[in-house]
Amino acid sequence: MRYILLLIVVLLFTSCGNKELKERESIAQNFVFAKSYSAFPLNFNRESYKNIKENIFKDVTTSPLSTFSIDVDTASYSNVRRFINNNQLPPKGAVRIEEFINYFDYNYREPTDEKPFAINLRVGKTIWNDKTKIIQIGLQTKKPDISKIPPINLVFLIDVSGSMEDENKLPLLKKSLKLLIEQLRAEDKISIVVYAGSAGVVLDRARGDEKEKIIKALDRLKAGGSTAGGEGIKLAYKIAREGFIKNGTNRVILATDGDFNVGQTSESDLVDLITKEKESGIYLTILGFGMGNYKDDKMESLADKGNGNYAYIDTLLEAKKVLVTQMGGTLFTIAKDVKIQVEFNPLKVFSYKLIGYENREMANEDFNNDKKDAGEIGMGHRVTALYEIYLTNNSNNHKKEVNRLKYQTSQPTKEALSDELATIKIRYKKPDENSSILLSRVIKKDLNEIKDSDFYFSQAVASFAKKLRNSEEKGEDNSFENILKVAKEYKGEDKNGYRAEFIQMVEKAQLLNKK
Repeated sequence: MRYILLLIVVLLFTSCGNKELKERESIAQNFVFAKSYSAFPLNFNRESYKNIKENIFKDVTTSPLSTFSIDVDTASYSNVRRFINNNQLPPKGAVRIEEFINYFDYNYREPTDEKPFAINLRVGKTIWNDKTKIIQIGLQTKKPDISKIPPINLVFLIDVSGSMEDENKLPLLKKSLKLLIEQLRAEDKISIVVYAGSAGVVLDRARGDEKEKIIKALDRLKAGGSTAGGEGIKLAYKIAREGFIKNGTNRVILATDGDFNVGQTSESDLVDLITKEKESGIYLTILGFGMGNYKDDKMESLADKGNGNYAYIDTLLEAKKVLVTQMGGTLFTIAKDVKIQVEFNPLKVFSYKLIGYENREMANEDFNNDKKDAGEIGMGHRVTALYEIYLTNNSNNHKKEVNRLKYQTSQPTKEALSDELATIKIRYKKPDENSSILLSRVIKKDLNEIKDSDFYFSQAVASFAKKLRNSEEKGEDNSFENILKVAKEYKGEDKNGYRAEFIQMVEKAQLLNKK
Protein backbone atom coordinates (compact mmCIF):
# COMPACT_ATOMS: atom_id res chain seq x y z
CA MET A 1 0.00 0.00 0.00
CA ARG A 2 2.84 2.36 0.88
CA TYR A 3 4.44 1.79 -2.53
CA ILE A 4 1.13 2.36 -4.34
CA LEU A 5 0.86 5.77 -2.69
CA LEU A 6 4.40 6.66 -3.73
CA LEU A 7 3.59 5.61 -7.31
CA ILE A 8 0.52 7.87 -7.32
CA VAL A 9 2.64 10.81 -6.17
CA VAL A 10 5.21 10.15 -8.92
CA LEU A 11 2.47 9.92 -11.57
CA LEU A 12 1.07 13.27 -10.48
CA PHE A 13 4.37 14.89 -11.38
CA THR A 14 4.94 12.90 -14.59
CA SER A 15 4.43 14.84 -17.87
CA CYS A 16 3.43 17.89 -15.87
CA GLY A 17 4.13 21.41 -17.14
CA ASN A 18 5.14 24.30 -14.94
CA LYS A 19 1.61 25.65 -15.04
CA GLU A 20 0.21 22.54 -13.38
CA LEU A 21 3.11 21.83 -11.03
CA LYS A 22 1.91 23.74 -7.96
CA GLU A 23 -1.62 22.44 -8.23
CA ARG A 24 -0.51 18.80 -8.50
CA GLU A 25 1.98 19.28 -5.65
CA SER A 26 -0.87 20.44 -3.42
CA ILE A 27 -3.06 17.46 -4.42
CA ALA A 28 -0.24 15.03 -3.72
CA GLN A 29 0.53 16.51 -0.31
CA ASN A 30 -3.12 16.44 0.78
CA PHE A 31 -3.64 12.90 -0.52
CA VAL A 32 -0.61 11.40 1.21
CA PHE A 33 -1.31 13.27 4.45
CA ALA A 34 -4.98 12.33 4.64
CA LYS A 35 -4.29 8.65 3.91
CA SER A 36 -1.15 8.23 5.96
CA TYR A 37 -2.84 6.17 8.68
CA SER A 38 -3.93 3.42 6.32
CA ALA A 39 -0.65 3.51 4.40
CA PHE A 40 1.66 2.74 7.30
CA PRO A 41 1.72 -0.16 9.74
CA LEU A 42 -0.45 0.12 12.86
CA ASN A 43 2.60 0.45 15.09
CA PHE A 44 3.88 3.45 13.13
CA ASN A 45 4.09 6.24 15.69
CA ARG A 46 4.98 9.88 15.14
CA GLU A 47 4.18 11.19 18.61
CA SER A 48 6.72 13.63 20.05
CA TYR A 49 7.64 14.57 23.62
CA LYS A 50 10.25 16.77 25.23
CA ASN A 51 13.23 15.15 26.87
CA ILE A 52 12.99 15.70 30.64
CA LYS A 53 16.18 16.18 32.62
CA GLU A 54 15.19 15.08 36.09
CA ASN A 55 15.79 17.25 39.15
CA ILE A 56 18.52 16.10 41.54
CA PHE A 57 19.17 16.68 45.23
CA LYS A 58 20.86 20.01 45.86
CA ASP A 59 23.13 20.91 48.78
CA VAL A 60 21.56 23.74 50.78
CA THR A 61 24.91 25.41 51.51
CA THR A 62 25.62 25.88 47.81
CA SER A 63 22.02 26.15 46.50
CA PRO A 64 19.78 27.50 49.26
CA LEU A 65 17.11 28.81 46.85
CA SER A 66 14.67 26.85 44.68
CA THR A 67 12.57 28.87 42.20
CA PHE A 68 9.89 27.69 39.79
CA SER A 69 6.73 28.71 37.96
CA ILE A 70 3.46 27.08 39.03
CA ASP A 71 1.68 24.67 36.67
CA VAL A 72 -2.00 23.68 36.65
CA ASP A 73 -1.86 21.59 33.46
CA THR A 74 -3.08 17.99 33.63
CA ALA A 75 -2.48 16.77 30.05
CA SER A 76 0.33 14.42 30.99
CA TYR A 77 -1.80 12.35 33.36
CA SER A 78 -4.74 11.75 30.99
CA ASN A 79 -2.36 11.13 28.07
CA VAL A 80 -0.47 8.48 30.06
CA ARG A 81 -3.81 6.97 31.09
CA ARG A 82 -4.55 6.60 27.36
CA PHE A 83 -1.30 4.67 26.88
CA ILE A 84 -1.99 2.33 29.79
CA ASN A 85 -5.61 1.74 28.72
CA ASN A 86 -4.19 0.75 25.31
CA ASN A 87 -1.91 -1.79 27.04
CA GLN A 88 1.26 0.24 26.59
CA LEU A 89 3.66 1.80 29.06
CA PRO A 90 4.24 5.46 28.12
CA PRO A 91 7.48 7.02 26.86
CA LYS A 92 9.41 8.71 29.67
CA GLY A 93 8.98 12.15 28.13
CA ALA A 94 5.20 11.85 28.42
CA VAL A 95 5.41 11.70 32.23
CA ARG A 96 5.43 15.13 33.90
CA ILE A 97 5.19 14.42 37.61
CA GLU A 98 3.63 17.75 38.62
CA GLU A 99 0.76 17.19 36.15
CA PHE A 100 0.10 13.77 37.71
CA ILE A 101 -0.06 15.31 41.19
CA ASN A 102 -2.18 18.29 40.10
CA TYR A 103 -4.74 16.10 38.34
CA PHE A 104 -6.37 15.29 41.68
CA ASP A 105 -8.50 17.29 44.09
CA TYR A 106 -7.11 17.91 47.58
CA ASN A 107 -9.08 19.27 50.51
CA TYR A 108 -7.00 22.40 51.05
CA ARG A 109 -8.08 25.42 53.06
CA GLU A 110 -9.50 28.23 50.91
CA PRO A 111 -8.53 31.92 51.29
CA THR A 112 -10.63 33.90 53.76
CA ASP A 113 -9.36 37.33 52.71
CA GLU A 114 -8.86 39.25 49.46
CA LYS A 115 -5.85 37.14 48.42
CA PRO A 116 -6.45 34.87 45.37
CA PHE A 117 -5.26 31.72 47.13
CA ALA A 118 -4.36 30.29 50.54
CA ILE A 119 -1.02 28.56 51.25
CA ASN A 120 -1.37 25.10 52.83
CA LEU A 121 1.73 23.37 54.26
CA ARG A 122 2.73 20.05 55.79
CA VAL A 123 6.00 18.33 56.70
CA GLY A 124 6.01 14.58 57.20
CA LYS A 125 7.49 11.20 56.36
CA THR A 126 8.25 10.00 52.84
CA ILE A 127 6.52 6.83 51.66
CA TRP A 128 9.49 5.65 49.53
CA ASN A 129 12.43 6.61 51.77
CA ASP A 130 12.45 6.49 55.57
CA LYS A 131 15.57 8.71 55.69
CA THR A 132 13.88 11.77 54.12
CA LYS A 133 10.93 14.05 54.78
CA ILE A 134 8.37 15.55 52.39
CA ILE A 135 7.32 19.18 52.37
CA GLN A 136 3.93 19.55 50.68
CA ILE A 137 2.88 22.99 49.44
CA GLY A 138 -0.75 23.45 48.41
CA LEU A 139 -2.20 26.64 46.92
CA GLN A 140 -5.99 26.74 46.93
CA THR A 141 -8.23 29.33 45.26
CA LYS A 142 -11.83 29.96 46.22
CA LYS A 143 -14.42 27.54 44.83
CA PRO A 144 -15.93 28.99 41.64
CA ASP A 145 -19.33 30.61 41.38
CA ILE A 146 -19.98 30.37 37.63
CA SER A 147 -22.85 32.85 37.83
CA LYS A 148 -20.39 35.54 38.95
CA ILE A 149 -17.83 34.97 36.18
CA PRO A 150 -17.63 38.03 33.87
CA PRO A 151 -18.89 37.68 30.27
CA ILE A 152 -16.85 35.28 28.14
CA ASN A 153 -15.56 35.86 24.60
CA LEU A 154 -14.50 32.41 23.35
CA VAL A 155 -13.02 31.51 19.98
CA PHE A 156 -12.88 27.77 19.28
CA LEU A 157 -9.95 27.14 16.94
CA ILE A 158 -10.59 23.64 15.59
CA ASP A 159 -8.22 21.45 13.61
CA VAL A 160 -10.23 19.78 10.81
CA SER A 161 -7.26 18.41 8.88
CA GLY A 162 -7.13 14.84 7.58
CA SER A 163 -5.29 13.62 10.67
CA MET A 164 -8.35 14.49 12.80
CA GLU A 165 -10.82 12.05 11.22
CA ASP A 166 -10.42 9.27 13.82
CA GLU A 167 -13.22 8.71 16.33
CA ASN A 168 -11.06 9.88 19.28
CA LYS A 169 -10.23 13.16 17.51
CA LEU A 170 -12.77 15.39 15.72
CA PRO A 171 -15.88 13.36 16.71
CA LEU A 172 -14.81 13.36 20.40
CA LEU A 173 -13.78 17.01 20.11
CA LYS A 174 -17.27 18.04 18.94
CA LYS A 175 -18.97 16.07 21.74
CA SER A 176 -16.60 17.69 24.26
CA LEU A 177 -17.28 21.26 23.14
CA LYS A 178 -21.03 20.63 23.27
CA LEU A 179 -20.65 19.99 27.02
CA LEU A 180 -19.09 23.43 27.42
CA ILE A 181 -21.73 25.10 25.23
CA GLU A 182 -24.45 23.89 27.60
CA GLN A 183 -22.88 25.97 30.40
CA LEU A 184 -22.85 29.28 28.49
CA ARG A 185 -25.05 32.31 29.16
CA ALA A 186 -26.69 34.95 26.94
CA GLU A 187 -23.91 37.47 27.71
CA ASP A 188 -21.21 35.10 26.44
CA LYS A 189 -19.97 35.17 22.83
CA ILE A 190 -18.83 32.14 20.82
CA SER A 191 -16.93 32.05 17.53
CA ILE A 192 -15.60 29.04 15.60
CA VAL A 193 -12.52 29.17 13.38
CA VAL A 194 -11.29 26.07 11.53
CA TYR A 195 -8.08 25.27 9.73
CA ALA A 196 -7.00 22.55 7.32
CA GLY A 197 -5.61 23.45 3.90
CA SER A 198 -6.69 27.01 4.74
CA ALA A 199 -8.28 28.82 7.66
CA GLY A 200 -11.85 30.10 7.81
CA VAL A 201 -14.56 31.47 10.11
CA VAL A 202 -17.50 29.08 10.62
CA LEU A 203 -19.30 31.08 13.32
CA ASP A 204 -18.78 34.71 14.30
CA ARG A 205 -19.80 35.85 17.79
CA ALA A 206 -22.99 33.89 18.42
CA ARG A 207 -24.63 34.54 21.79
CA GLY A 208 -24.10 31.87 24.42
CA ASP A 209 -27.84 31.17 24.59
CA GLU A 210 -27.98 30.46 20.81
CA LYS A 211 -27.05 26.88 21.57
CA GLU A 212 -28.80 25.26 18.61
CA LYS A 213 -27.01 27.61 16.21
CA ILE A 214 -23.62 26.85 17.76
CA ILE A 215 -24.19 23.09 17.82
CA LYS A 216 -25.31 23.05 14.17
CA ALA A 217 -22.09 24.87 13.23
CA LEU A 218 -20.08 22.22 15.09
CA ASP A 219 -22.00 19.35 13.49
CA ARG A 220 -21.14 20.60 10.00
CA LEU A 221 -17.39 20.19 10.60
CA LYS A 222 -15.65 17.35 8.77
CA ALA A 223 -11.98 16.33 8.65
CA GLY A 224 -9.90 16.48 5.46
CA GLY A 225 -6.85 18.09 3.89
CA SER A 226 -3.44 19.17 5.10
CA THR A 227 -2.84 21.39 8.10
CA ALA A 228 -2.03 25.10 8.17
CA GLY A 229 -2.08 25.79 11.89
CA GLY A 230 -0.21 29.09 11.76
CA GLU A 231 -2.86 30.79 9.63
CA GLY A 232 -5.62 29.37 11.82
CA ILE A 233 -4.08 30.76 15.01
CA LYS A 234 -3.63 34.22 13.46
CA LEU A 235 -7.25 34.27 12.29
CA ALA A 236 -8.55 33.08 15.67
CA TYR A 237 -6.77 35.90 17.50
CA LYS A 238 -8.12 38.39 14.95
CA ILE A 239 -11.69 37.25 15.67
CA ALA A 240 -10.99 37.33 19.42
CA ARG A 241 -9.75 40.94 19.15
CA GLU A 242 -12.84 41.98 17.19
CA GLY A 243 -15.10 40.50 19.88
CA PHE A 244 -12.96 41.62 22.84
CA ILE A 245 -14.96 42.15 26.05
CA LYS A 246 -13.42 44.71 28.37
CA ASN A 247 -13.31 43.40 31.96
CA GLY A 248 -14.41 40.02 30.62
CA THR A 249 -12.74 36.71 29.80
CA ASN A 250 -11.21 36.61 26.31
CA ARG A 251 -9.75 33.28 25.25
CA VAL A 252 -8.84 31.18 22.24
CA ILE A 253 -9.36 27.42 22.73
CA LEU A 254 -7.20 25.45 20.30
CA ALA A 255 -8.42 21.85 19.84
CA THR A 256 -5.99 19.66 17.89
CA ASP A 257 -3.75 16.61 17.83
CA GLY A 258 -0.87 19.07 17.51
CA ASP A 259 0.24 17.73 14.14
CA PHE A 260 0.13 21.04 12.30
CA ASN A 261 2.63 22.96 10.27
CA VAL A 262 2.86 26.70 10.74
CA GLY A 263 2.70 27.49 7.03
CA GLN A 264 4.58 30.61 6.05
CA THR A 265 4.76 31.69 9.69
CA SER A 266 7.83 30.38 11.52
CA GLU A 267 7.29 28.68 14.86
CA SER A 268 9.18 31.47 16.65
CA ASP A 269 6.90 34.05 14.98
CA LEU A 270 3.91 32.05 16.20
CA VAL A 271 5.23 32.10 19.76
CA ASP A 272 5.82 35.86 19.45
CA LEU A 273 2.21 36.33 18.30
CA ILE A 274 0.80 34.28 21.19
CA THR A 275 3.02 36.14 23.67
CA LYS A 276 1.92 39.52 22.29
CA GLU A 277 -1.77 38.62 22.38
CA LYS A 278 -1.66 37.49 26.00
CA GLU A 279 -0.36 40.96 26.94
CA SER A 280 -3.56 42.40 25.45
CA GLY A 281 -5.66 40.06 27.59
CA ILE A 282 -6.40 37.23 25.13
CA TYR A 283 -5.26 33.92 26.62
CA LEU A 284 -4.81 30.52 24.98
CA THR A 285 -6.12 27.15 26.17
CA ILE A 286 -5.09 23.97 24.36
CA LEU A 287 -7.09 20.75 24.27
CA GLY A 288 -5.20 17.76 22.87
CA PHE A 289 -6.85 14.79 21.16
CA GLY A 290 -5.89 11.49 19.58
CA MET A 291 -2.89 9.22 19.22
CA GLY A 292 -0.30 8.09 16.71
CA ASN A 293 0.84 11.55 15.61
CA TYR A 294 0.21 13.44 18.85
CA LYS A 295 2.56 16.42 19.34
CA ASP A 296 2.66 16.92 23.11
CA ASP A 297 5.88 18.97 23.08
CA LYS A 298 4.50 21.56 20.67
CA MET A 299 1.20 22.00 22.50
CA GLU A 300 2.73 22.29 25.97
CA SER A 301 5.06 25.03 24.69
CA LEU A 302 2.28 27.05 23.01
CA ALA A 303 -0.03 26.87 26.06
CA ASP A 304 2.83 27.97 28.31
CA LYS A 305 3.49 31.04 26.15
CA GLY A 306 -0.19 31.91 25.88
CA ASN A 307 -1.03 32.30 29.59
CA GLY A 308 -3.27 29.29 29.29
CA ASN A 309 -3.70 25.74 30.41
CA TYR A 310 -3.25 22.49 28.55
CA ALA A 311 -5.40 19.39 28.91
CA TYR A 312 -5.55 16.11 27.02
CA ILE A 313 -9.04 14.75 26.30
CA ASP A 314 -9.06 10.97 25.98
CA THR A 315 -12.69 10.35 26.98
CA LEU A 316 -15.96 12.25 27.25
CA LEU A 317 -15.67 12.00 31.05
CA GLU A 318 -12.33 13.82 30.87
CA ALA A 319 -14.00 16.50 28.71
CA LYS A 320 -16.66 16.91 31.39
CA LYS A 321 -13.97 17.25 34.07
CA VAL A 322 -12.05 19.94 32.17
CA LEU A 323 -14.89 21.87 30.50
CA VAL A 324 -17.77 21.52 32.99
CA THR A 325 -16.56 20.59 36.49
CA GLN A 326 -13.44 22.78 36.22
CA MET A 327 -14.91 25.36 33.83
CA GLY A 328 -14.05 28.30 36.10
CA GLY A 329 -10.39 27.32 36.32
CA THR A 330 -10.14 26.46 32.62
CA LEU A 331 -11.58 29.77 31.44
CA PHE A 332 -11.21 32.41 34.17
CA THR A 333 -7.74 33.43 35.38
CA ILE A 334 -7.54 34.98 38.85
CA ALA A 335 -3.74 35.34 39.13
CA LYS A 336 -1.00 35.38 36.51
CA ASP A 337 2.78 35.02 36.52
CA VAL A 338 2.68 33.00 39.76
CA LYS A 339 6.18 32.09 40.96
CA ILE A 340 7.33 30.16 44.01
CA GLN A 341 10.69 30.52 45.71
CA VAL A 342 11.73 28.42 48.71
CA GLU A 343 14.75 29.37 50.84
CA PHE A 344 16.09 26.45 52.92
CA ASN A 345 17.79 26.78 56.29
CA PRO A 346 21.24 25.09 56.07
CA LEU A 347 21.30 24.43 59.84
CA LYS A 348 18.15 22.29 59.54
CA VAL A 349 18.08 21.00 55.94
CA PHE A 350 21.06 19.27 54.37
CA SER A 351 19.71 18.82 50.83
CA TYR A 352 16.45 19.03 48.90
CA LYS A 353 14.86 17.95 45.65
CA LEU A 354 11.87 19.52 43.90
CA ILE A 355 9.70 16.65 42.63
CA GLY A 356 8.69 17.42 39.06
CA TYR A 357 8.38 20.92 37.57
CA GLU A 358 11.54 20.34 35.51
CA ASN A 359 10.11 22.38 32.62
CA ARG A 360 9.09 25.15 35.03
CA GLU A 361 12.30 25.84 36.94
CA MET A 362 13.48 29.46 36.88
CA ALA A 363 16.69 31.33 37.64
CA ASN A 364 16.61 32.61 41.22
CA GLU A 365 17.05 36.21 40.09
CA ASP A 366 13.90 35.92 37.93
CA PHE A 367 11.72 35.66 41.02
CA ASN A 368 11.81 39.43 41.60
CA ASN A 369 11.78 40.29 37.89
CA ASP A 370 8.21 41.18 36.91
CA LYS A 371 9.12 40.97 33.22
CA LYS A 372 9.65 37.22 33.48
CA ASP A 373 6.66 35.10 32.49
CA ALA A 374 5.33 32.40 34.81
CA GLY A 375 2.20 30.26 35.27
CA GLU A 376 -1.45 31.20 35.70
CA ILE A 377 -4.03 29.94 38.16
CA GLY A 378 -7.78 29.91 37.52
CA MET A 379 -10.89 30.13 39.65
CA GLY A 380 -11.25 26.92 41.67
CA HIS A 381 -7.78 25.66 40.78
CA ARG A 382 -5.32 24.24 43.25
CA VAL A 383 -1.58 23.76 42.86
CA THR A 384 0.51 21.15 44.69
CA ALA A 385 4.30 20.93 44.92
CA LEU A 386 6.40 18.40 46.82
CA TYR A 387 9.97 18.74 48.07
CA GLU A 388 11.91 15.75 49.35
CA ILE A 389 14.47 16.82 51.96
CA TYR A 390 17.29 15.34 54.03
CA LEU A 391 17.46 16.94 57.46
CA THR A 392 20.93 17.77 58.76
CA ASN A 393 20.75 14.99 61.33
CA ASN A 394 20.19 12.52 58.47
CA SER A 395 22.78 13.97 56.12
CA ASN A 396 25.16 11.04 56.55
CA ASN A 397 22.57 8.78 54.97
CA HIS A 398 22.75 10.70 51.72
CA LYS A 399 25.60 10.43 49.26
CA LYS A 400 27.49 13.73 49.20
CA GLU A 401 28.55 14.56 45.67
CA VAL A 402 30.22 17.80 46.79
CA ASN A 403 32.11 18.31 50.06
CA ARG A 404 30.95 20.97 52.47
CA LEU A 405 32.55 24.27 51.56
CA LYS A 406 35.31 25.49 53.89
CA TYR A 407 34.74 29.26 53.64
CA GLN A 408 30.92 29.49 53.36
CA THR A 409 30.30 29.91 57.07
CA SER A 410 29.06 32.97 58.94
CA GLN A 411 27.49 33.80 62.26
CA PRO A 412 24.08 32.06 62.25
CA THR A 413 21.05 34.35 62.47
CA LYS A 414 18.34 33.95 65.07
CA GLU A 415 16.01 32.51 62.37
CA ALA A 416 18.63 29.95 61.31
CA LEU A 417 18.95 28.73 64.89
CA SER A 418 15.17 28.42 65.28
CA ASP A 419 12.99 25.49 64.20
CA GLU A 420 12.44 26.97 60.73
CA LEU A 421 13.15 24.52 57.90
CA ALA A 422 12.52 27.01 55.13
CA THR A 423 10.60 30.08 54.02
CA ILE A 424 8.26 29.99 51.04
CA LYS A 425 7.72 33.17 49.02
CA ILE A 426 5.12 33.55 46.28
CA ARG A 427 4.82 36.33 43.72
CA TYR A 428 1.69 36.82 41.61
CA LYS A 429 0.00 39.52 39.55
CA LYS A 430 -3.66 40.35 39.29
CA PRO A 431 -4.91 39.52 35.76
CA ASP A 432 -5.13 43.17 34.70
CA GLU A 433 -1.95 44.42 36.42
CA ASN A 434 1.78 44.21 35.65
CA SER A 435 3.28 44.62 39.13
CA SER A 436 3.58 41.57 41.35
CA ILE A 437 2.39 41.07 44.92
CA LEU A 438 4.53 39.14 47.43
CA LEU A 439 3.28 36.56 49.93
CA SER A 440 5.44 34.54 52.33
CA ARG A 441 5.21 31.91 55.06
CA VAL A 442 7.66 30.10 57.29
CA ILE A 443 7.84 26.28 57.03
CA LYS A 444 8.41 24.56 60.38
CA LYS A 445 9.02 20.89 61.09
CA ASP A 446 5.76 20.39 62.97
CA LEU A 447 3.43 21.96 60.36
CA ASN A 448 0.41 19.73 59.73
CA GLU A 449 -2.24 21.65 57.76
CA ILE A 450 -2.93 18.95 55.15
CA LYS A 451 -4.97 15.80 55.78
CA ASP A 452 -3.32 12.36 55.72
CA SER A 453 -5.50 11.34 52.77
CA ASP A 454 -4.12 14.23 50.71
CA PHE A 455 -0.54 14.14 52.00
CA TYR A 456 0.09 10.45 51.41
CA PHE A 457 -2.09 9.99 48.32
CA SER A 458 -0.21 12.76 46.51
CA GLN A 459 3.03 10.92 47.33
CA ALA A 460 1.60 7.68 45.89
CA VAL A 461 0.84 9.56 42.67
CA ALA A 462 4.35 11.06 42.57
CA SER A 463 5.89 7.66 43.29
CA PHE A 464 3.93 6.10 40.40
CA ALA A 465 5.10 8.81 38.01
CA LYS A 466 8.71 8.26 39.16
CA LYS A 467 8.23 4.53 38.57
CA LEU A 468 6.97 5.09 35.01
CA ARG A 469 9.92 7.35 34.35
CA ASN A 470 12.37 4.87 35.90
CA SER A 471 13.68 7.72 38.02
CA GLU A 472 17.27 7.56 39.23
CA GLU A 473 16.12 8.97 42.60
CA LYS A 474 13.04 6.78 42.97
CA GLY A 475 13.87 5.87 46.57
CA GLU A 476 14.28 2.69 48.55
CA ASP A 477 10.65 1.53 48.18
CA ASN A 478 9.24 2.67 44.85
CA SER A 479 7.57 -0.68 44.22
CA PHE A 480 4.12 -1.07 42.67
CA GLU A 481 3.12 -2.94 45.83
CA ASN A 482 3.98 0.03 48.06
CA ILE A 483 2.32 2.53 45.72
CA LEU A 484 -0.89 0.48 45.73
CA LYS A 485 -0.81 -0.03 49.49
CA VAL A 486 -0.54 3.71 50.19
CA ALA A 487 -3.05 4.72 47.48
CA LYS A 488 -5.66 2.31 48.80
CA GLU A 489 -5.11 3.21 52.45
CA TYR A 490 -5.32 6.96 51.80
CA LYS A 491 -7.85 7.05 48.96
CA GLY A 492 -10.09 9.26 51.08
CA GLU A 493 -13.56 10.48 50.08
CA ASP A 494 -13.04 10.27 46.26
CA LYS A 495 -16.39 11.83 45.28
CA ASN A 496 -15.72 11.64 41.52
CA GLY A 497 -13.89 8.30 41.50
CA TYR A 498 -10.60 9.68 40.14
CA ARG A 499 -8.53 8.09 42.90
CA ALA A 500 -10.15 4.68 42.39
CA GLU A 501 -9.35 5.00 38.69
CA PHE A 502 -5.73 5.82 39.59
CA ILE A 503 -5.46 2.60 41.61
CA GLN A 504 -6.71 0.64 38.59
CA MET A 505 -4.11 2.38 36.41
CA VAL A 506 -1.32 1.34 38.78
CA GLU A 507 -2.57 -2.25 38.83
CA LYS A 508 -2.68 -2.36 35.03
CA ALA A 509 0.79 -0.77 34.71
CA GLN A 510 2.10 -3.40 37.12
CA LEU A 511 0.82 -6.14 34.82
CA LEU A 512 2.26 -4.44 31.73
CA ASN A 513 5.60 -4.08 33.49
CA LYS A 514 5.80 -7.87 33.91
CA LYS A 515 5.40 -8.59 30.20
